[in-house]
Amino acid sequence: MSEPSTPSVGLAVLHLFFRTGPSTDAEAAASAVKSAREAGTQVVSFAVLGHKADLGVLALAADQWQLRRLQSELTGAGLELAWSYVSLTEVSEYAAGVPDQLKQARLYPNLPPEGMTAVCFYPMSKRRGEVRNWFSLPFEERKALMLGHGSVGRGFAGRVLQLITGSTGLDDWEWGVTLFARRPDDLKEVVYTMRFDQASALFAEFGPFYTGMLAEVEEVLGGQGQG
Repeated sequence: MSEPSTPSVGLAVLHLFFRTGPSTDAEAAASAVKSAREAGTQVVSFAVLGHKADLGVLALAADQWQLRRLQSELTGAGLELAWSYVSLTEVSEYAAGVPDQLKQARLYPNLPPEGMTAVCFYPMSKRRGEVRNWFSLPFEERKALMLGHGSVGRGFAGRVLQLITGSTGLDDWEWGVTLFARRPDDLKEVVYTMRFDQASALFAEFGPFYTGMLAEVEEVLGGQGQG
């Protein structure tokens, strides 16, 4: 057995987006998710709308090897991996004054939130342009901008839950943002509203969006058999 690969705090996070095909084995895919959950991995699955993928899987575990085994078993079930994202749960450097209970919720979330079946994921980074460079700003200015950004997000409490995971040095973008909402238009409204905030309007760069509805793997795959 390989040595565990665990973060010093928090959880390892993997987003997987698959396409289905004639060789997809729904039973094997469902069995892979069941085995991962029994081993202590949180697995959230959802049906993806649009051409980018058919099935989305969000997995969180203490050991990155658990995530790798899940990935291997799902691809072994005939699912074609269309896109992926690697990150870690984290507490922002601007959240020093946040109560410990909230810090623990960010590091060790319990997903999915009850009653929030609409979901989307997107990666993002802070701009490093010649005119606007987030990382050249003094810490206190960045902190003030992020506090304002957070206050906008809190206006959607009870309608939207966000999971922000850190990926600097781990993947192509700096953060992954997973949003759970009660209705799909809640997702649209929160992203639209927050783009007017200065931290986003001046400094945010966004990657592709993957949107869908929470559902178990077997429901998404719709009874596809092994080809």
